[in-house]
Amino acid sequence: MAGYGPQYWWPAQEPFEIIVGAILTQSAAWRNVEKAIANLKAAKALSPEALRRLGLSEVAALIYPCGYYNAKALKLKSLASWLGKYYDDNLNQLFICNADHLRQQLLSIHGIGQETADSIVLYAAHKPVFVIDAYTRRIISRIGLAPASN
Repeated sequence: MAGYGPQYWWPAQEPFEIIVGAILTQSAAWRNVEKAIANLKAAKALSPEALRRLGLSEVAALIYPCGYYNAKALKLKSLASWLGKYYDDNLNQLFICNADHLRQQLLSIHGIGQETADSIVLYAAHKPVFVIDAYTRRIISRIGLAPASN
C-alpha cells in the first residue's frame, strides 16, 4: 500500500453503499448491481434504517436487476438488522476494530461470506487486506503456492 497508495477501485464513495454493493455483486454483473443501487437510491432505501422499514418483497423488487433478488433482499435485511442491533447504524463505530475482528463480525451476518467480508473490510473500512476470490485461488493453486481446496 505504501508504495502504490489507495487505488480507488470501488466506484461508490459512501461506506454503506459499498457494503450493499459487495452483497449485491455476488454472482452478478456490476452493471446490474448499479441498476439495483440506483433503485435503492431513488426509493430512498440506501440506509440500514430504510432497509429495516421496507418489507422483504419491497427490497427484492428494488434489487431485482442484480439477480437472486429474494436471497439478496434477505441478506440486506439481515445486515440492516445487525447494524441497528449492535452498532445503532454507526459504521464508524463498527470500523474502529481491527481488520481481523471486523472480518469475523461480518462473517457472523447471514449472507456475508469470506470474499464479501474481505471486500467490505478493504473498500468500506479502508483496512489493508487482500481479497481472495475464486480467480486468486485458482491462480495460486495452479502455480503451486497452495492446495487446490479451500
